[in-house]
Amino acid sequence: MTTRTFTAVALPADWRDFVALTKPRVMSLVVFTGLCGLLAAPVSIHPILAFTAILCIALGAGGAAALNQWYEADLDALMKRTAGRPLPAGRMERQSALHFGVGLSAFSVLLMGVATNWLAAATLAVSILFYVLVYTVWLKRITAQNIVIGGAAGAFPPVIGWVAATGDVSLLPLLLFALIFLWTPPHFWALSLFVRSDYAAAGVPMLPVISGPRVTRQQIALYTLPMSAAAVAPWPLGLAGALYGISAAALSLAFILLALRVLSNRATEPSGMKPEKRLFAYSIFYLFAVFGALVLDRWLIA
Repeated sequence: MTTRTFTAVALPADWRDFVALTKPRVMSLVVFTGLCGLLAAPVSIHPILAFTAILCIALGAGGAAALNQWYEADLDALMKRTAGRPLPAGRMERQSALHFGVGLSAFSVLLMGVATNWLAAATLAVSILFYVLVYTVWLKRITAQNIVIGGAAGAFPPVIGWVAATGDVSLLPLLLFALIFLWTPPHFWALSLFVRSDYAAAGVPMLPVISGPRVTRQQIALYTLPMSAAAVAPWPLGLAGALYGISAAALSLAFILLALRVLSNRATEPSGMKPEKRLFAYSIFYLFAVFGALVLDRWLIA
């Protein structure tokens, strides 16, 4: 699919527009999972270095989000949900967004390497490049599996936090990566079901647009099973205690039940998609709660 030509007469941007480029609501989840990965690590790290590592994760996520909006300004202009962003609304020049995104991304990687270690910096760089090049530039416009493969970008933060603290990678952060990777499709497909018309108008081949609501609901239900297994796995593997295991199991069971309600829904219009909206909202709470339970469990064991 070819990129549409996007033109807008940009007005002078203020600081709020630059903040909006970083997608603060999305960043909050990225920062939290990165922090949990760092706190769950079996070693202590100086508070200033820990703060710097989390700051780097936030800056890297913000830079990647800015580059995403720079590249997708044409798509954002066609969707009601995103038309008010700084670029499609004409509040900022595209070149400003590009420079801002590149600058934040590069600075975050360099600071991470200097403050913690270069493996953490390299992992952060890979996550940024994966989101920008693999998901945004390559996958999003050409395949309905865009969010499946591209979801790996959002799964890196707990690994980055862990590596910043320890300097290496072990099984637990890989399981946390798998959890977010498997959580991403049902999370975004629930959203895309009730904003399907937006994606269709912009020509984005999201699964509900290409395969329809029925197939999307089936895929949501299917993905919740391995996601739940990845969430609970640290407990039987001896990487987390009973507090985490029971919490993850209960939270995952609720996720599965909501996914089954989505599966049984037959609505094709947003007004009838309350189960999808509930699942989307719960999916955000779910990830916060599972990662929070892990940190609490690790602290109690320690």
